[in-house]
Amino acid sequence: MNSPLIQLLVLAGIAVFLILRLRSVLGTREGFEKPPASQVPDKPSRPDFEVIEGGPDRDITDHVPEGSQMAEDFAAMKRIEPSFSVSEFMGGARGAYEMIVMGFERGELDAIEPYLAEDVFQTFVDVVAQREDQGLTIEADFIGVREMSVAETRFDRDSNLAEITMRFTGELTSVVKDRDGQIIEGSPTSVKRQKDSWTFARTMGSDDPNWLLVATDG
Repeated sequence: MNSPLIQLLVLAGIAVFLILRLRSVLGTREGFEKPPASQVPDKPSRPDFEVIEGGPDRDITDHVPEGSQMAEDFAAMKRIEPSFSVSEFMGGARGAYEMIVMGFERGELDAIEPYLAEDVFQTFVDVVAQREDQGLTIEADFIGVREMSVAETRFDRDSNLAEITMRFTGELTSVVKDRDGQIIEGSPTSVKRQKDSWTFARTMGSDDPNWLLVATDG
């Protein structure tokens, strides 16, 4: 056997020895392995959302401050009439505001009489009659409700009578014309902003679902 071949075999033997030695010291790793769990801190997990029974009623707290007298009054109304919804009431109040304002402006009181308390309706009748005596007519168009909020509530626990005062900011165009059809006030193109505080009342738990307008304050 020649010398180069012997040297090659010796080197190969040394290489095999070193590989076996390294495997015994370092161990082996196959494929992709994650570092040991003890070396990587756990990432804080986001807690699951929990619905806590007895928590705030969002139908109430979305419209009035939690813990306020108004919130307590609304909760008492709901205990008497569980189907009552503050959000639905406010939607109805918005529609009633437009209907009543336009009925009053145009002198069309028959359509809105069912939604007015007797004394409020009589006040409207007197104002419209006075306008007619003066030969005045009003032409108006409702633009929309710019702002609306609950201003005050009252609830009588003995009679279950509920009163809710709403604050409205409405926008409309309105012109007042005399007997000759001449404009004496307002503009058909100028939007007027009107602020009102109206109080609606109803006996909770009664068969009549309608709220009546019992007071107005501009």
